[in-house]
Amino acid sequence: MKKLFLLAALLMSLAVQAQPVLTPPAPKTPRVNSAKVFGARPGSPFLYRIAATGERPMTFAAEGLPKGLKLDPETGIITGQVKKAGTYYVTMKATNALGTAERPLRIVIGEEICLTPPLGWNSWNVWGNSVTQEQVLASARAMVESGLADCGWTYINIDDGWQGLRGGKYNGIQPNSKFPDMAGLAREIHALGLKFGIYSGPWVTTYAGHIGSSADHADGTYDFVEQGLVDSVYKLDRSKADRKDYWHFAPYSFVEADVKQWADWGVDYLKYDWQPNDEAHTSEMADALRACGRDIVLSLSNHAPLVLAPFWYRTAQAWRTTGDIRDTWESMSGIGFNQQDAWAPYCGPGHWPDADMLVVGKVGWGPKVKTTRLTPDEQYTHISLWALLASPLLIGCDMSSLDDFTLGLLSNVEVLDVNQDPLGFHASRVYSSGDGIIYMKPLEDGSLAVGLFNPTEQPLEMGFKPRTFGFFNSVTVRDLWRQKDLETVEDKANWSVQVAPHGVQLLKLTVRKL
Repeated sequence: MKKLFLLAALLMSLAVQAQPVLTPPAPKTPRVNSAKVFGARPGSPFLYRIAATGERPMTFAAEGLPKGLKLDPETGIITGQVKKAGTYYVTMKATNALGTAERPLRIVIGEEICLTPPLGWNSWNVWGNSVTQEQVLASARAMVESGLADCGWTYINIDDGWQGLRGGKYNGIQPNSKFPDMAGLAREIHALGLKFGIYSGPWVTTYAGHIGSSADHADGTYDFVEQGLVDSVYKLDRSKADRKDYWHFAPYSFVEADVKQWADWGVDYLKYDWQPNDEAHTSEMADALRACGRDIVLSLSNHAPLVLAPFWYRTAQAWRTTGDIRDTWESMSGIGFNQQDAWAPYCGPGHWPDADMLVVGKVGWGPKVKTTRLTPDEQYTHISLWALLASPLLIGCDMSSLDDFTLGLLSNVEVLDVNQDPLGFHASRVYSSGDGIIYMKPLEDGSLAVGLFNPTEQPLEMGFKPRTFGFFNSVTVRDLWRQKDLETVEDKANWSVQVAPHGVQLLKLTVRKL
């Protein structure tokens, strides 16, 4: 049995290696890739990294920055504070020996933050509860060294597993021995131009069994800790207690204390995890975050009831629409194709239905990792569908061992532009049958992103007429994965292409210029 397992793993590895990388290498000339719109609240610390690919050395400039912001021309990192609410139009520039590239940036200072879906990394799908400070920092450095930060990836988020006991200035949750310097970790991540995320929940324990934001006693102590039912990092010991017995709310809330501690550390993102998500605990956390003086994204997990969709839209920046994803076709396709369409009316800048983290590359849920069970075509479907749905994109793999295929999946800036489009539209399903699924998503420049998905076990010939999508002129059809224009198609003409089993053709349709 062990030999069969090793053989299967080897065959999967060889299949991934044999799969051609569709994303072409980034050109040596500059290209600016960071989001074209960014929101911050008046007076909040501002951090934005101009992401650009191209040959180094490279210098950066930003014309039209509002008062209170400054740019480091060597790193492209913009910092400071903007006190006056308003919309500011900036031109970002990246220059190397081969030329200069520009991209517009609209900075919106007001109540809304997270104006494009979060792009980043989360520790859970690779390290699980075994995550350490060293692994998180290594992932942040790998984000930069791999070039993914130059494509716009921003967040480095710790999931469950960092928590110790309460204490410190605010009697907030302190880190356990695996995270000896949380403030120092945040500073190092920020110095890279990246943002720092953390995890908690309102129950007496989190799902993994660490203390949550409610406590058994007014002094912030917990009965299960006092009873010695924990291990060396203060996680509930499953050999001594059933963790499900502790998935409940306790009488004393420490939400304000925890948020003050996170703000002191420099947290930018919170994954707040319990089930079912409810209005009272969501509002309590949202209010505390809003009052803390930092712009901290509130991402709810798992999963938010659809009946309360208008409330999630008003209160949170992201919310999980599903339970935990696994690295199988059944899990990924079931979540992507069967559970997202109803959320389309509640998606837009600052408010993102979350289809869960990405299961590409090497995953494992800690402490051991393995190559994802998704085939290469299934991984293209995964990224394409999540991009069209405007879901947060949070990498779940080991960042220190990115192979060329996974790097190609995550570094395609034209695919990421679909996800990060400033309009923030959630794709609409326009065709669905046993022989194919078609999604379309309007983009800010007047073009249309179209995904042709084949959920069957056989190759399919799939196509459309541009007129079907509302075009009354000929269009240029562009393959976004290959970053290549395919042909010009008349509005009433049929256009088709073969789509691999469990695969996708991700296209951009643009009206041909006369």
